[in-house]
Order: sequence, then structure tokens, then C-alpha cells
Amino acid sequence: MDEVGFFNAISEWKTARYEKKIAEMKEQGKCPDCRGRGFNPVMLPEFYYMNNYDCPGCNGSGLFSDWAQGNERYT
Repeated sequence: MDEVGFFNAISEWKTARYEKKIAEMKEQGKCPDCRGRGFNPVMLPEFYYMNNYDCPGCNGSGLFSDWAQGNERYT
């Protein structure tokens, strides 16, 4: 296998893995970005403090339907 074929195989594997994740989250009705929590925790190592920020994918709702509105490809 040449280098280009190797990188193509990795790219195809990553794409298939992402598509599987999207399908699983759609089945559960959860946003794939935050896994249905509605927020993404951010840890700042300087202070060991966690802030919660609303998920930009679903605007904090945690729902797949809200996430899908911004990602028409998956509706």
C-alpha cells in the first residue's frame, strides 16, 4: 500500500466512524456534539476549574433535531 492509499484508508475510516456516531445519536435523539448534555465543559488547567458553555451545535437543548437544523445534510 502506498502512502496515498494509506491516508485515503484512514480518511475513509474516520468518515465511517463519524457517520456511525451521527446515526447512533439520531436514533437516541441526542446532539452528537455534546451527546445530549446541552453543554460542553471546558477545563482550564491553570485553575483546575470547569466552565460549562452551551453547545454551539444544538444551542444548549441537547436535541438531535436542533443540531440537524444547522447540519441539513443529516436531516
